[in-house]
Amino acid sequence: MTEIDAKIDALVPAWLHLPDIAEMMGVEVTRVRQLVKEGQLIAVRRGENRALQVPADFIDGDKLVKGLTGLLTVLKDDGFSDEEMLEWLFTADPTLPGTPVQALRENRGTEVKRRAQALAL
Repeated sequence: MTEIDAKIDALVPAWLHLPDIAEMMGVEVTRVRQLVKEGQLIAVRRGENRALQVPADFIDGDKLVKGLTGLLTVLKDDGFSDEEMLEWLFTADPTLPGTPVQALRENRGTEVKRRAQALAL
């Protein structure tokens, strides 16, 4: 959990508060906090109250976007900070096309994960 800088904040189109995610997923907010603690979600402090928020694109209906948890693990293993992961996930890549998070949401996670693994080389 970290503060967000303006550049990364501008890349992410929409954010969700942890209680909203819990409601969408049908779980207690403590479970969402556990997902953040375990590295399955990235939450940052933003807004006037510095409340923890998660990019809305990480949630697909009542669950996490398929492949997100594994991708975050690969990026973390590559030495990426939470801020660097968000920047990479939400920066457009014309060769994908779109952003890595868009590709994940469109079930193109294998290519995104391959690219993340190549970053370590």
